[in-house]
Amino acid sequence: MASLRPITSRCLFAAASPTITPTTTSAAAAAASSQRRTFTTTTPLHRQTPTHLTVPKDQIPDYPYGPFRTYKQRNVGLYGTSKIRFGNTVAAKYHRKEATHWKPNRHTKRLWSPSLHMFIRTRLTTHVLRTIDKLGGIDNYLLGAKARRLKELGPAGWRLRWKVMQSAPVQERWAREREVMGLPPKAHDLLVAEQQEGGGMAVPSVELMGETDRMLAQEEEFVLGEETEAGEILVEEVRVAATEPADPSASSQTTNTA
Repeated sequence: MASLRPITSRCLFAAASPTITPTTTSAAAAAASSQRRTFTTTTPLHRQTPTHLTVPKDQIPDYPYGPFRTYKQRNVGLYGTSKIRFGNTVAAKYHRKEATHWKPNRHTKRLWSPSLHMFIRTRLTTHVLRTIDKLGGIDNYLLGAKARRLKELGPAGWRLRWKVMQSAPVQERWAREREVMGLPPKAHDLLVAEQQEGGGMAVPSVELMGETDRMLAQEEEFVLGEETEAGEILVEEVRVAATEPADPSASSQTTNTA
């Protein structure tokens, strides 16, 4: 009687189970995740853009000290004089040195600006934050006039400083200070005051200034103001008076002496 060859469990398992590839698994997982419903009651976070990025770069003067070459994070925040410090850690038992570094203690804060009537969002260090609290607000910190403060501000602080300086409360405060010191108001303040009083004085346009410079360069004659008949007669009388001698007696005395 012929003996039957036994079938191993390995062959049965290989025949029964299909081959599973990584591609099939990933496709099934993607399909399952697409069918799954996403539901949440948490509102998405809308972070405020750093305030120095909202200031148009082409409208402000260049920063006199230029961007920082080392630790370039200071170009996008108020870091003061803080920078990365390098040193060594020494083991207490074997006195072995290991190089390490320490970064500044920096945070992202929203500080209220009374001049702008808005929050200023920026990155700053705890040292700068203590200085702001000591001075009474971020406006007083940004408006510091010393060279050391300007160096600490950096490009980001320079933009914030310009934005605060253009606010109406700061302009009014500076006008009062000039009045107390007995200084004349600026030309811009005089122009605004005349316009508010109804003087009607307008700022000349760029095209008008260019046309005036061209006529002056070519030595062309032009009349300022409205061209009326009275104005033309006045111009002619002035030219005739300029050609005639001012005092006839003086001319006669000159002739006699000659």
